[in-house]
Amino acid sequence: MAADITGSPGAGASTERSEGRQTLKGNMGVGELVMSVLAFSAPLTTVAGFIPVLLLFSSTTGPAIYLLATVLLVLFSIGFIQMGRRVENPGGFYSFVTAGLGKSAGLGGAFLATFGYAATGFFAPALFAVTLQSYIVDLGGPTIPWYWLALAIVALVTALAYRRIDLSARVLTVVMLLEVIVVIIFNVASFASGNGADSGGAVLSLPWVTDPNIGLALLFVLSNFFGFEATVIYREEVKDPRRTIPRATMIAVSSIGVFYAVAAWAYIAFFGANDVQGAAEADTAGIFNSALTTMIGKTAVDIITVLFLTSIMASMLSIQNVASRYLYSLGTDGVLPAKLGRVHPRHGSPFVSASVIGILYAVLIAIFALAGTSPDLLYAKASGVGTFAVLLLLVATSIAVFVYFRRNGREDASVWSTVIAPLLAAVGLAVIAYLAIVNYSDLIGDTGALTTTFLVFTFALFIGGVVLARVLRTRRPDVYQRIGRESL
Repeated sequence: MAADITGSPGAGASTERSEGRQTLKGNMGVGELVMSVLAFSAPLTTVAGFIPVLLLFSSTTGPAIYLLATVLLVLFSIGFIQMGRRVENPGGFYSFVTAGLGKSAGLGGAFLATFGYAATGFFAPALFAVTLQSYIVDLGGPTIPWYWLALAIVALVTALAYRRIDLSARVLTVVMLLEVIVVIIFNVASFASGNGADSGGAVLSLPWVTDPNIGLALLFVLSNFFGFEATVIYREEVKDPRRTIPRATMIAVSSIGVFYAVAAWAYIAFFGANDVQGAAEADTAGIFNSALTTMIGKTAVDIITVLFLTSIMASMLSIQNVASRYLYSLGTDGVLPAKLGRVHPRHGSPFVSASVIGILYAVLIAIFALAGTSPDLLYAKASGVGTFAVLLLLVATSIAVFVYFRRNGREDASVWSTVIAPLLAAVGLAVIAYLAIVNYSDLIGDTGALTTTFLVFTFALFIGGVVLARVLRTRRPDVYQRIGRESL
């Protein structure tokens, strides 16, 4: 690994630009970048679908667990932002892990990132199809096969991802504002209703290390934050990246944590501390709609169902944008076919990579449809498999930040931001990664051979990247030198 590290010039190489290479283009500000990040976790989908699951095994400790995860990811972000100031490449984790741990580890990280985000995004077509199919039938319409609905959302999202990032940002901003308004309405109505006053009220509890489900709860909660770390991959597409990216990262992490903590508390306020866990267990999938129906009526809930569909679409668009940019970086460096690194002459977008992700989703939908796979099985597995890959990447990045500053010096940065915070984040994330391995079957909703296959494949991806980098160092040294977006 030593030879790898010395061949990684870090920030110095990041300012070198090849003659005539067209870069991605965009004009996103702090607000649009934050909304793109928030869309990743699909706020309305999370509040309606995920938080009830969290309440099953965390009950009144749910809000505190969100805040605990926020603290951990703020620690990660402190070192992450410092790294971004020194390694000014648009390769995201790919660049950071390369600069800190060497080109072999960097390429392994790039494979994990591309796979992790692409897999996570595949949750959306199936969930969208199941939700829309049910909604159409409830309105008296025909039963449309799920795969046609899934292919339709893939086509729409890929068309948006194909174009300039500013279009995606505008779409995501509008959808996110509507989702946030709905969740705020739910929160205010829950606290104002007084419904849970006779069953314990809005009482909160602190989690303890001895709680049997705290590890699993933290693991699931952490996945709601994913997407904030992708801010750096938009470096070429934002206004004043030195200012925009750090602000957007910190705003995204802190606002996501508080936003979901308050929403979890609103459930407790409505059902009462004594009954909220039982209510979640009795109707996990429908608890949000039933509460809203009680508070504001069925007509409003029907409107919110439409926003639930747009929430899924927005999440898929946000994730596909990130996955396609990792694929684009690998194409730009020559590790994968160079066509993946092409930039649309008018939109300034990674149009080939975005199209490849969309085609891959369409092919997978066709395969699962022909195999007779239930769409209900797809979205949990896709989300779980992708989440684990990104979690491993967060651990590697925390370690890379510490190693980078240890090797290259801190300059004017503090010990807190370059040593203590990255190490604390690395330890915390490593513990959660261990819990993810131990509870992997719960994470993907399956057991047996399939669990083992996905787990082994995820680690094999990283190892495959390491091996490929070593091969490139011998056989294609020009490509090897570009690993990590170090030749721009």
